[in-house]
Amino acid sequence: MKFIAIIPARYASTRFPGKPLAMLAGKSVVQRVYEQVTKTIARTIVATDDQRIFEHVTGFGGNVVMTSPHHSSGTDRCWQAYQLWGGNEDVIINVQGDEPFVHPQQIEAIMRCFDDEKTDIATLVKPFDANGDYAALEDPNKVKVVFDNAMNALYFSRSVIPCLRGIDQHLWPGKHQFYTHLGMYAYRARALEQIAQLPQSSLEAAERLEQLRWLQNGLRIKVGITQHSSIGIDTEHDLERARQFLKDHGEI
Repeated sequence: MKFIAIIPARYASTRFPGKPLAMLAGKSVVQRVYEQVTKTIARTIVATDDQRIFEHVTGFGGNVVMTSPHHSSGTDRCWQAYQLWGGNEDVIINVQGDEPFVHPQQIEAIMRCFDDEKTDIATLVKPFDANGDYAALEDPNKVKVVFDNAMNALYFSRSVIPCLRGIDQHLWPGKHQFYTHLGMYAYRARALEQIAQLPQSSLEAAERLEQLRWLQNGLRIKVGITQHSSIGIDTEHDLERARQFLKDHGEI
């Protein structure tokens, strides 16, 4: 099976403009993502809509393709990049361009999901700490996932799922193994082509989660479990956290 990794990288982020080019211990965020991914997937491409990012990636020797500035999601950008650069790979892995600490074992876990020939799409989840705080679990920016016995996703929600009826909410983390979603996806080429043409669904509109569009249209999303945490760079505060992480842990 052939894999290609595509890293969507936009300059015009609302909360942190230019974040792919923000420097993190001597390297840009996007360069760190690229170098982490290529430890596992040799065929890796950055997909951008900005000339500054294009020239920067070219400068550090990376593969990069210019895509339309009008895409509404990273998934749509991945599909165009695959059409422009790929073509004969079986699976496209979409790694967010603001995840400088993506771990090779995470890439490997999502690749293994395609050992099941029925898998259309794959993604990753992390077990929530049984000793964790309910307020952290309840955070709507931390998407929760439930899946069946065959590791196929049943639903994604910004609410806490499942609801533990009759148990005080502050006890929930210790009473059930909850899972939170990490925003890495992989798609069979035929599935990516299909979802790029799907209109927004009612569940997607309600929760503002594009993966619900795929579930609502009957696509099978296989879940891989990782123990590795992720630090996404959405704000300048996140960048400072990432810098501190490197000071504390060094290169990964």
